[in-house]
Amino acid sequence: MATAVQKITLSSSRDIPFNRLVLSQSNVRRVKAGVSIEELAEDIARRGLLQGLNVRAVVDVDGVETGMYEIPAGGRRYRALELLVKRKRLAKTAPVPCIVREGGIAEEDSLAENVQRAPLHPLDQFRAFLALREKGQSEEEIAAAFFVSAAVVKQRLKLASLSPKLLDVYAEDGLTLDQLMAFTVSGDHERQEQVLERLSQAYDKQPYVIRRMLTEGAVRASDKRARFIGIEAYETAGGTVLRDLFQGDDGGWLQDVALVDRMVAEKLAAEADAIRSEGWKWIEVAPDFAYGHTYGLRQLRGEPTPLTEEEEAARATAQAAYDRLSEEHADADELPEEVDARLGELEAILEAFETRPLAFDPAEVGRAGAFVSIAQDGKLRVERGYVRPEDEVPVEEEHATSAKAEVSTDATSAPRQEAVTSDASAEPEEEDGLTPISDRLLTELTTHRTLGLRHALGEQPDIAFLAAVHALTLKAFYVYGSDSCLELDLKSVSFNAQAPGLNDSVSAEAIRIRHESWAKALPKEPVALWDTLSGWDRDSRAALFAHVVSLSVNAVHEAWNRRPRAFAHADRLAQAVALDMAAAGWKPTVDTFLGRVTKARILQAVTEAKGERAAERIAHLKKGDMAREAETLLADSSWLPEALRTQPCDIAGEETAKIDGATAMGEEEDLAETEEPEAASPPIAAE
Repeated sequence: MATAVQKITLSSSRDIPFNRLVLSQSNVRRVKAGVSIEELAEDIARRGLLQGLNVRAVVDVDGVETGMYEIPAGGRRYRALELLVKRKRLAKTAPVPCIVREGGIAEEDSLAENVQRAPLHPLDQFRAFLALREKGQSEEEIAAAFFVSAAVVKQRLKLASLSPKLLDVYAEDGLTLDQLMAFTVSGDHERQEQVLERLSQAYDKQPYVIRRMLTEGAVRASDKRARFIGIEAYETAGGTVLRDLFQGDDGGWLQDVALVDRMVAEKLAAEADAIRSEGWKWIEVAPDFAYGHTYGLRQLRGEPTPLTEEEEAARATAQAAYDRLSEEHADADELPEEVDARLGELEAILEAFETRPLAFDPAEVGRAGAFVSIAQDGKLRVERGYVRPEDEVPVEEEHATSAKAEVSTDATSAPRQEAVTSDASAEPEEEDGLTPISDRLLTELTTHRTLGLRHALGEQPDIAFLAAVHALTLKAFYVYGSDSCLELDLKSVSFNAQAPGLNDSVSAEAIRIRHESWAKALPKEPVALWDTLSGWDRDSRAALFAHVVSLSVNAVHEAWNRRPRAFAHADRLAQAVALDMAAAGWKPTVDTFLGRVTKARILQAVTEAKGERAAERIAHLKKGDMAREAETLLADSSWLPEALRTQPCDIAGEETAKIDGATAMGEEEDLAETEEPEAASPPIAAE
């Protein structure tokens, strides 16, 4: 005979006036967590009490009910109701839905209510937010209703809009929330699913790997091309920007690379047309030029366009306002936001007056040209007034002009011979007046004079320094400057090989600015240079000397040009100037290093910078993926390859002498494993 199943009886529910409810000491919740009492009170006021309180009758010592009820489960809801009563938004006698428990243990009821409550799966919350959005609620309204920021709502909606396939995998715990957030970088469901498939076969499934896969080939918003055309213009043209709502993305990624390149080319062409109208003979246009692209070209010296009376007045007004604000807040630790903004505006106005276009001789403009490119900050870079050797005035004209000038020179300015014979063995012919001397005799005489100059100059360091500055400055700033008897030369200004991003590097930009500054301070014609330098103080001449000498530094390794002693000296020089290439802006990227060496060297770099564990995480990857992941790991590490490190004094001389030998050969072997060897540059003829 079957035993009848005993039916359970549920606790009764009833409405109890609020003023007959009290908190129970049996409530197990002691630590505050989750939504605050204030937020819960606002939610109850908006939509009512969604869950009743669990209560027990309070009895006296004789076991008789007192008419009061204590709350072992639901204390936070009670406190929220209590807050509404205190604020007179709820009546003291308002009925509160309650479940009246009898028997059992109160603490057990309180614990069971909290422990057995299943938390809402995040995906359900994402989809619920999306449902509210589809029913007409704005992101701000949803945020206000659930006491979160609008940014949080946008994040939840972004997660809910991912490919259903991804959401299904996440629901089955096949993806973590961090991984799911990484997928939101792209809104293309097909692309998301492709990356999910690749991820299933990958060992490393970190969120940054997912982001990298989704943004492969895209142009970062911080790229100078993107800044040049503008994100808004790119989006207006139909371009897509990938954004990351969950972590800093530096503006996102521009996905349509072809559109970026087309817009860059069109904008550069339009800018070039405007510059071409100035009358230049030629215009070269490119997003970037190689470092030293102006080497060998003579640069015209323009004059600043004079300011009109109105412009002078505007400049004076801006300068006065800037000085006044600076003085008023000179002692402030931090400038008020509006003052800082105003100072920035005034600085921009004053800078515009200082960087006005130069005016050039129209005749010179007709045989010169300009380079139009993009600066590192995304602004237009225009380098005007460069004359190619083939466009210079014919040499015959220059010689003729020079000869006329010499004839008219005062005879007392320097010892000169009016005429000499061309045949060294010929005897001078007796004529009326002075007779010419032979070339041989003139050579002998000037040889004695040269030795006399050497001796005298060797005893006057200041004049020797001035002569050296003069000679080297002629080489650095005047293409055809040969107006010096000192046989000092300046050879290495440009490079045979170009490293990626060299022209936009921090050092290149600093050198460019410094060079332009000196060029403005020097005279237009080389014949006036000696007098100009003579009038400068020693510090100014020393600063110019340092700049010019710096242009001659050549510590470039070239396979065909072995110079171990020169490299040893380069290390000594690096120590003397405390060179730090990381501080100078160099970073190990796929283009600059990581994509050009073997996997073993990539892992060595990561190990040195981040430790063996970090290297082990990427050791299984293919070389291309490994290089990209290593770039991320090394981004802020200040790690440098050995060739860029400044060695300690005690080992520099010994180590660097080997760089041109075995170490260089080892590097060539490394490269041979991964890529075709580049053709060696032809040797430069000795000068």
